[in-house]
Amino acid sequence: SADAAGLRSVVGLGRMLAHEIKNPLAGIRGAAQLLKTGASAADQPLAQLIVDETDRIRRLVDRMEAFSDQAPTPREAVNIHQVLDRVRALVVNGVADGLRFREQYDPSLPPVWGDEDQLIQIFLNLVKNASEAAHMRGDGRGELIIHTAWRPGVRVRGADGKAASSAPIEIRVQDNGPGVPQSLREHLFQPFVTTKANGTGLGLALVTKLVTAHGGLIDFESEPGRTVFRVLLPVAPEPSFGDA
Repeated sequence: SADAAGLRSVVGLGRMLAHEIKNPLAGIRGAAQLLKTGASAADQPLAQLIVDETDRIRRLVDRMEAFSDQAPTPREAVNIHQVLDRVRALVVNGVADGLRFREQYDPSLPPVWGDEDQLIQIFLNLVKNASEAAHMRGDGRGELIIHTAWRPGVRVRGADGKAASSAPIEIRVQDNGPGVPQSLREHLFQPFVTTKANGTGLGLALVTKLVTAHGGLIDFESEPGRTVFRVLLPVAPEPSFGDA
């Protein structure tokens, strides 16, 4: 598919960028810092600009590198609410500052089968995007809602066409911002698609890759004043006591 081909090209580009650009980038940054120490007051801001822009390129390269194929991540039973609590702690004094933050959790949910760091990355991206959208209201009434639920019977077909797997744990991230522009809706999960002036368009593509690698599914619905991103994830298998 076009999406798969796009991600493959990003994987290849990520490897190339990481290998070919990081070393000279470090040299450019170091040289700019040296220039800054001896520069006139008028020229120091220019040297700092080089340092800042080099750092920005490095961050972009790091994000591209994240698409590179990696060995399968070991999975374990993860409490999804601990993940969401960590995400909230990371954003509450930053991008979500000034927003109303509501949690609607099902405390009886079993653990998710996944990697905690990657799950934090998934929901940190989604909550940051939702926060930025809610702030776009500009009226001080921005709101985020994170909702968890058990959806028995929900199954997800693997990306490789293999048999569907059970993914009954649902997490929804909702904002009351202006909604996803109609022109982007069909392409939102593809690389390099963004609504942000300075965005790279890699956030949702990476989220999709990580969710799919977990045997899960991501989709969304959007209208002015209500956008919901839904992630479905597999439940951790029951621990076996036969080996005890």
